[in-house]
Amino acid sequence: MKRINIILIANRGEIASRIIRTCKKMGITSVVVFSEVDKNAPFVRQADLAVHIGEPEPIKSYLNQDKIITAAKRVKADAIHPGYGFLSENATFAKRCFNEGIIFIGPKPEVIEAMGSKSRAKEMMEELGVAVVPGYRGEDQSDITLKKEALKIGFPLLIKATAGGGGKGMRIVHEENEILSAITSAKREAKNAFGDDELLIEKYITSGRHIEFQIFGDQQGNIIHLLERECSIQRRYQKVIEESPSPVMTDTLRASMGKAAVTAAKALKYDNAGTVEFIFEESTGNFYFLEVNTRLQVEHTVTEEITGLDLVKMQIESAQGISLQIKQEDVKSDGYAIEARLYAEDVSNNFAPAIGKVYKFEFPKIEGLRVESAIESGSEISMYYDPMIAKIIIKDTDRAATHSKLEYVFQYLVCQGTITNLTFLKTLVKHDDFRKGIYDTHFIGKQINLSKIDELADEQINEIGIAATLYSWCQRQKSRRLLNNVPSGWRNNFYEYQKEIFHINEQKLIIKYRYDEEGFTVLINEKEYEAAIIMIENNGIRISINGLQQEYSIMSIGNTFFIHANTLGNLKIVQQDRFPTKEKEKPKGSYESPIPSQVIKIHVASGDKIKEGDPLIVISSMKMENILVANQDGIVEEVLVEEEQNVEAGYVLLKINEK
Repeated sequence: MKRINIILIANRGEIASRIIRTCKKMGITSVVVFSEVDKNAPFVRQADLAVHIGEPEPIKSYLNQDKIITAAKRVKADAIHPGYGFLSENATFAKRCFNEGIIFIGPKPEVIEAMGSKSRAKEMMEELGVAVVPGYRGEDQSDITLKKEALKIGFPLLIKATAGGGGKGMRIVHEENEILSAITSAKREAKNAFGDDELLIEKYITSGRHIEFQIFGDQQGNIIHLLERECSIQRRYQKVIEESPSPVMTDTLRASMGKAAVTAAKALKYDNAGTVEFIFEESTGNFYFLEVNTRLQVEHTVTEEITGLDLVKMQIESAQGISLQIKQEDVKSDGYAIEARLYAEDVSNNFAPAIGKVYKFEFPKIEGLRVESAIESGSEISMYYDPMIAKIIIKDTDRAATHSKLEYVFQYLVCQGTITNLTFLKTLVKHDDFRKGIYDTHFIGKQINLSKIDELADEQINEIGIAATLYSWCQRQKSRRLLNNVPSGWRNNFYEYQKEIFHINEQKLIIKYRYDEEGFTVLINEKEYEAAIIMIENNGIRISINGLQQEYSIMSIGNTFFIHANTLGNLKIVQQDRFPTKEKEKPKGSYESPIPSQVIKIHVASGDKIKEGDPLIVISSMKMENILVANQDGIVEEVLVEEEQNVEAGYVLLKINEK
């Protein structure tokens, strides 16, 4: 047995912080690597040592094997923990660690290699008698063959990268004319994310549940499963909410799926942490093997909460040659746990990733809450990496109690600055069918109206406007140097109202108000409110509106106010300048980057004739691709960017003379 004293963590963000925490508990020195953009990130400060390894692009830092191995040798690391994503399922990297005399905290390289290809993994499962989804998993990866096999399978079908996970390199195809572009895009995205563009094609099950089993093995051949996780609530092929126990799980089904998972693991002589994923058809009771993830999962926290185990500690012990300290019959589920992923993304814009500064990030104190986060107040969300801000985990005695607590956390969570999916998460967990456990992998698309997610009632908009107005009034009072005994906004005509104009969700809000010793009289669209400031301290203000008191967390950056209240959530409202500057008119026929991105592929050149719907430019942000298409016929006048160029949101990419 080789003892591990120093671990280099070849990852970033919340998973790096999670591994550091267990290292400290075990008395192991933790070392992280970091890119230029992460130099001030929390995980860098939390580690005992940190090594700078390069530029922000993953291929130049977190995916650069040479730099990571060099860093490990520099600090004399005994082992490397890859976390999840990046190099965690890279068999070549695992072999290289072994050849360099460094312990790779994960399964053996040959296991990673065998399961690294989803197509080969499915062939192995078929040999073991485990049912798999019908599809094509051949070595011939030419576009012609892939299209031919796709047509044999029929629609809808799923094109999926055989390497990696997290929804990268996945496309659902409904019609023949979509096949080739989906293949090209999936290959490119998979190559960028995992360094491997091999694809498989399979029948897309339109009504299924995604259920996975956590498996664990040691170097002595002992293998167990640690129960299931329900992961069916997904968007853009990525999980949003995970829970355990699964709402549809019975003792019989658990025994059957658990046996299949352990059978697969034993056939592989699996050691360390892994996950066997299944698709379950509730209508038939059948389940099909999907893949084996040969790493720790993002949602491993759910399993830790219901079992009381530390999976990272178990990983480190297994890597040292220590045998499992628990048998299958000892694995029991204690209560219920759920995890929700808070992302920086614009839900109404097809979950487009967002960037920006998080000025304030706070959670309520509540029993059973666990937060795993990559950020803190003042952190920047970068365009280079996954947009997940935090994992919010709740543990309680049963599903109903846990969901109530999760709703409470969502209500009082303060995340001011960048746009997030918090309102979307609130909507999800309040949905009657979700509460009852009636859902499948298409639940979001079928049951949630994304266009209505951020809509506010008139009274809510008025409340936000009043809060911003009174806060702004207080700020002016503080900054005044002359006539301090005269209230801000004083008029020689008492009956004359002051006026403020705000913009919220593209809606203009005109607020008239006047102040006297009793408080404020506010007029909005001829509706009158009586308001008073009860207390103001730092970035918090307590206000009474028509006799109802509430506290608001408010932060102002220039004319922009970020406001949180438990009845409203996290919102942004912009105060109009007294003398507003004329907004720059958008050039006709110009196409802008909707989000900060990297230009991946340019499909057109100056002078090209295009038709409505033609692909123009492929951009990538946070490892996900988006295709900009022509919104009408025309001729390309000018292309203003080059491939691999990084651009900010609103940057003009090309101009088209429209017919």
